[in-house]
Amino acid sequence: MLELKQVRAGYGAINVLWDVSLGAAAGKLTTIIGPNGAGKTTLLRAVMGLLPVTHGDIALNGKPLAGTPTWGMAALSVAMIPEGRMTFRDMNVEENLIMGAFPKAHRGHVAARLEEAYAMFPRLRERRRQLAGSLSGGEAQMLAMARGLMSDPKLLIIDEPSLGLAPLVVNELFEILARLKDGVRTIILVEQNTQRAVGVADHVYLMQSGKVVLSQAAEEVDLEHLHALYFAH
Repeated sequence: MLELKQVRAGYGAINVLWDVSLGAAAGKLTTIIGPNGAGKTTLLRAVMGLLPVTHGDIALNGKPLAGTPTWGMAALSVAMIPEGRMTFRDMNVEENLIMGAFPKAHRGHVAARLEEAYAMFPRLRERRRQLAGSLSGGEAQMLAMARGLMSDPKLLIIDEPSLGLAPLVVNELFEILARLKDGVRTIILVEQNTQRAVGVADHVYLMQSGKVVLSQAAEEVDLEHLHALYFAH
C-alpha cells in the first residue's frame, strides 16, 4: 500500500534519512523500531508531507505522494497519530474526537464514528465532557488514537504510542492495537518497545542512523539479534 524507494530527507542542510527503502503491505501492521535519532519520526514526517523528500520516491497505492500537502492526506484516507498525543487541551474529549472527522467527506458519519470510538475506548465515554488537558497520560493517548480513527483511515500511522506510559496502560494499548488488525486497515507503528512492537507486527523494520538495517517478517525475528543491531553491538 505504501512504498518508499531510496528516500532521503532531513532538516535544511542536515540530511537524516539515507536511501531508505521500505514498504507497508495492505491490511498488515508494519512496525518501524530503532533508538532515538534513528530517523523514525523524520521518515513519518516525510510520508505526511511535513518534510520535503530530496531524493527517492514515496508512493501510496502505486501513486506518487510527492507534492501532496499534509492537509490533503485525509482525502487519501491517511491519518497519523503523532508522538506526544497533541490533543486540544482546552476542548473536551468529544470535541477532540469530532475534530478527527473534520474533513467534509467524513462529517456525515460523526455520530456513528463517535459510538465506535466509545465502544473501543469506554473510558472516553465516561470522560466525554472533560477537558482533554485534564486527562491522564494513558487517557490522552486513547483520545489521540480514537481521534485518528474518526476518519476511518485506510492507512493509520502511529508514532511512539507507549512513550511515557505506565506498564499497565501499555498492555491495554497493545491489546487495542491487536484488535485494530482487521485485515482491512493498514497500520504503520513506530515504537521503541521492541518486544511489544514485534509481538503485534506482521513485518519489522529496524532503523539505525537514518538507514534500514533489518527487514524481516515478525515471526522470523530473533529478538537477541535484533537487540544487538538496535544497540549497534
